[in-house]
Amino acid sequence: MTARTLAALAALAGFTLAAGCATPGDVGPRAKPIDPAALQASRTLAATPGARGAWPVDQWWSQFGDAQLDALVGEALGSSPSMRLARARVDRALALARVAGAEGDPRLDASFSTQRQRITEHGIFPPPIAGAWIWQNQAMLNFSYDFDFWGRHEAAHDAALGQARAAAADAQAARLVLESAICATYVQLADRYEQLDLMREELALRERQAAIVERRTDAGLESRVELNQAEGAIPEARQRIVQAEESIALARNQLAALLGQGPDRGLQIARPALKAGAAPALPAELPANLLGRRPDIVASRWRVEAAAEDVAGARAAFYPNINLAASFGLQAITWSEFLDPGSTAFAVGPAISLPIFDGGRLRGELGVKSADYDAAAEQYNQALADALREVADQVAAWRSIERQQPLVESTLASAETAHDYALSRYRAGLTNYVTVLSTESQLTAARSRAADLRTRRLEAAIGLARALGGGYQEGS
Repeated sequence: MTARTLAALAALAGFTLAAGCATPGDVGPRAKPIDPAALQASRTLAATPGARGAWPVDQWWSQFGDAQLDALVGEALGSSPSMRLARARVDRALALARVAGAEGDPRLDASFSTQRQRITEHGIFPPPIAGAWIWQNQAMLNFSYDFDFWGRHEAAHDAALGQARAAAADAQAARLVLESAICATYVQLADRYEQLDLMREELALRERQAAIVERRTDAGLESRVELNQAEGAIPEARQRIVQAEESIALARNQLAALLGQGPDRGLQIARPALKAGAAPALPAELPANLLGRRPDIVASRWRVEAAAEDVAGARAAFYPNINLAASFGLQAITWSEFLDPGSTAFAVGPAISLPIFDGGRLRGELGVKSADYDAAAEQYNQALADALREVADQVAAWRSIERQQPLVESTLASAETAHDYALSRYRAGLTNYVTVLSTESQLTAARSRAADLRTRRLEAAIGLARALGGGYQEGS
């Protein structure tokens, strides 16, 4: 096709467009993505414990210094069904992008058909064709190319690429969720072991106290009431031990499931040996830089861009479309003449289409894509706000832990002193057993709160690492 012909076709399309066709009108997106700088967080995150520092490293859980935890996370990343599912979604999105990209490329097809046919005697063909059996033989090469002057195919391809990039970021988000879940469950397992230690210490204490009361009862210094109280506390302590052992088994089962394994895998997990995480060191320029550090936010942003391309493609559908088609091959009604030069068939020419009246279908499709864009933009806005809230929540939790730590230590020290004093007075016959039980309950509660606070410190470190993206960086 010559340049003059193409120019004539373009002029014809412009004239047709000017003469009248379907138009998008005022249909279009209304939402707008938030500028991260507009989300104020400086006052909330000011005066954070610890100095300003770097973003979490890729293997951020190594700060806890537990080799078994490192091995569990590595195993999960390689064997968990959730990670394989995420990779399958990425593969699907990439395949769809390849399909969309092929729509704008030239297309060449080969076809061959042969058919034995009897021509009716009462049709349009006279004898000897009428009533005869003939072959319908055809071998063709068909070429087509859509010029895509308005970028409809390009927009569809870019939208599909955006969805593929979003799927890749989603895979990283799934990885971060899995890492965090393993670490959080592992911390809970460590806490259950610590609670079990406390329950066993409590049982040993109550058994010793029951022996003391029994001796004092035999000596006539106590009544059977005090002895029954002391002996009745032992089964209760044993029950709490059984409950702690149950919670350990449940945590192991949960870890095995996160690894994508059966519960027997959990039986191989030894007692954790975690170290307390360091005080948080928040990176500078947090709101703006969080944009490329949180995989879920990156995925949301890519979906906004993909939705914008879908809107552009829907707008391009209102404009004229020019398609070039050509075919070349052989057609004959007998095999003997099939390869004869006279059986050659050839056709070439453009096809021009322009929507003029479609009952509002194109506007409806543009409205759908515009609404999809609005939804994607608002989801992105909410994801960004939620991300900053999660960071602020973990910082607030850490601040609270730091303030509670000396108070819990002071309470524990006082409870230990009070219990030792009450026990020594009871042994000397200066107080009754009820006082000992009261101080014992206070000591158990103080020890439990101290253990809970240590667990909360580890959980806050995990939560902050996750809120900051867990070492993810877009493009790395």
